[in-house]
Amino acid sequence: MSTGSDGRPRPSTPSEASQRSSDRLPKTADFIVLGAGVMGASIAFHLARRNAGRIAVLDKDHAGSGGSGRSSALVRMHYSFPPEVQLALVSLKIFQHWRDIVGVPGEFRKTGFVRIVHPGESEALKQNVAMQTNLGANVHLIDRHQLKQLEPDWQVDEVDLAAYEPDSGYGDGNVVANDFLTRARDLGATYLSKTCATSFLIEAGRIRGVQTDHGELHAPVVIVATGPWTRPLFLSTGFDPPIESELHQVAILKNAPTMKPGAACIDSVTATYFRSDASDKFLVGDFYGKRPIDPDNFPQRPSETDLEEIIERAARRLPKLESAQVMRGVTGVYDVTPDLRPLLGQVPGVEALYLCAGFSGMGFKISPAIGLVMSELILDGKATTVDITPFHPERFQQGHPIKADYEYKDD
Repeated sequence: MSTGSDGRPRPSTPSEASQRSSDRLPKTADFIVLGAGVMGASIAFHLARRNAGRIAVLDKDHAGSGGSGRSSALVRMHYSFPPEVQLALVSLKIFQHWRDIVGVPGEFRKTGFVRIVHPGESEALKQNVAMQTNLGANVHLIDRHQLKQLEPDWQVDEVDLAAYEPDSGYGDGNVVANDFLTRARDLGATYLSKTCATSFLIEAGRIRGVQTDHGELHAPVVIVATGPWTRPLFLSTGFDPPIESELHQVAILKNAPTMKPGAACIDSVTATYFRSDASDKFLVGDFYGKRPIDPDNFPQRPSETDLEEIIERAARRLPKLESAQVMRGVTGVYDVTPDLRPLLGQVPGVEALYLCAGFSGMGFKISPAIGLVMSELILDGKATTVDITPFHPERFQQGHPIKADYEYKDD
């Protein structure tokens, strides 16, 4: 058991909510949600909040035990594609008002966020910040002198411009998944841990339920939020979601004696992202992933060589990391699409089968809004809070991958 920033007890992975005995497998439901990570739990919460009907949430393991529990959990508004910014803005408001909306204190920590891009990409940065500002983001362009004042420990000599978001920060993927799921259960949802969906039940082009390792469960609507485990499920449907699994690595360090908590950052120059972790630790993640990887059989810790290389690059920006003690490494698996953006919407050829996967490492920060817009799509026929039409699952088959106007080289 751990303690959150508000001092209340927080469950560790697997969580107390996850360890509760699963509800008995029912025969039928109105909605089946596959996956109890931040996406599936958020969808279940938003459906339950609207009294949509009988909701069954299935997970092959425990809530938040997949990518959500291993997420670095940055919260930031900086994207080059406007709908992503809109999803992040909606999510930020939910993170900020977690107690009012979800009913518990929440675990969002505001630290500020800085985006540093490659030399020569300042014009794209300006354009993206202008777009984000027009959409309502609290973001400012700052030069190297302002950045140095903000973060005195950073080496910023080569930085012309950066984007700064004072309201952003980080959260906790395991906590978010379990908070959403617990509230959904309070509102009547059924949660089935250690229950693996093995195939879909389809009749006359319409979903009828799922086959699980504990028997059949019938429902007229199924939502798939299974991350890197998604692709094999669709083998019998005639639709192949272009999702690959990619291994990513993170280093957790103990702060050097003179280090202080600061802003989170995504830094294209060093190809790392980093943030404080509470008041005494520091997290450094790598841009680069390794494919292919089996999401059920991957290294649970990075090698010492890999950790050293990641930290060495990040230390070019924050030299004090050179004297920070390495506490441990963490690995996780991304579900990656060709344009690095999610597949959201009804699956072609199967009525009432919905897909919500392929987040390519960006899922946590927009998960509150994703649950909302998916619930709108399912219940109302259209997502209205944010238009998610560009993310439709068959865009690659149709030759329409998403391309933003001012993408960075490493977007």
